[in-house]
Amino acid sequence: MLVLFASAFAAHFLVSDPGYVVISFRGYLVEMSVPVLGLLTVTLFGTAWLIRKIIIAPRRIGEAAGRYRSARSGQKMTRGMIEVAEGNFARGERMLARAASTSDTPLFNYLQAARAAHLQGGRDERRDEWLRLAYQEVPEAANAVLLTQAEFQLDRGQHEQALATLRRLDENSKDHGHALALMGRLYFHLEDWPSLREILPRIKKHAQIKPATLATWAIRIHREQLDRAADADTIAAAWKAVPKTHKTDSSLLEAYYTGLMRAGLHELAEKELVSVLRSDWRGQLVRLFGLVEGADSSKQLKRAESWLAKHSDDPDLLLTAARLCLRNELWGKARSYLETVISLRPSPEVYQEYGTLLNQLGEADAAADAYRDGLGMVAGNNLPAITHVTNEL
Repeated sequence: MLVLFASAFAAHFLVSDPGYVVISFRGYLVEMSVPVLGLLTVTLFGTAWLIRKIIIAPRRIGEAAGRYRSARSGQKMTRGMIEVAEGNFARGERMLARAASTSDTPLFNYLQAARAAHLQGGRDERRDEWLRLAYQEVPEAANAVLLTQAEFQLDRGQHEQALATLRRLDENSKDHGHALALMGRLYFHLEDWPSLREILPRIKKHAQIKPATLATWAIRIHREQLDRAADADTIAAAWKAVPKTHKTDSSLLEAYYTGLMRAGLHELAEKELVSVLRSDWRGQLVRLFGLVEGADSSKQLKRAESWLAKHSDDPDLLLTAARLCLRNELWGKARSYLETVISLRPSPEVYQEYGTLLNQLGEADAAADAYRDGLGMVAGNNLPAITHVTNEL
């Protein structure tokens, strides 16, 4: 209302006196009324606005087309992901791959297409092709592509290829946490203890691995070193390298004492076993005591039989006592101990000792039965006796 009133007021004065404008510029004189000047000004600004719109129109159209294509690509990617989630891997792969060329995130499309190809099985070449395109599209995402490829190869059981991929990634990006974690798991699976030992410090520093898993790896590495030690000095060095927190591990103790016996240090092994068993009774170590060739086997047997006062039904101690009886040629007592062990907890190891004793006593048929029973336990079932072998085979 106010604008209308102001316009009418201005029109009244312009009609009665339209005004006069003179513009002098470089010898030129331009004369016009005020309404004409106003009309020219409005026309000039209108023309400039229109020209600007015409100039930016292609860019605006392109942006609108891009938003449309991006929206369409996003819809295709979503449908492709749904197809993969529902198990339609081939259809999902096609939709994801088609949407990659117009997607704002082609890397994601190619990685998901590779996953869909991988899930189909037997499509490794096409899977790797999608990964190659992902790298070409976004070279700075090389680590992501290599990790994805390594995980696919591990899932397919392609351990050597996965190891090569992870080593390449390690060269590109030193101390990459997830890559180190995968390499550690792979080395452990392949039982490549030297390589695992080499990268374990880096894994502890950079990778997110559960402490229990790290402990398992470290114990297995130290056990391998103890198992390979051939002489007293090497065994001592390997045992010294074991952290204090792991020195109570049963498998490492067993490897250490076995190594001492292998190096001929039976008296040291006997002394240390007695010390450990005094405060920490363990079946594995009790069995080892029966394998130690101490300086005085009679005294060693007396010690084992003294332990029977507290552990009369311990199969490990009974087996140890039987072995020491065999060493002292106490056949009857050894037989009693072994038959008690068989009644409590039979094992191939016990049947082996029992068969050896029966052969010593001249009971060949009974010894054969004992060996057969032991072999049956190894095979998981009772093996039939082989009566004869003919020349027809």
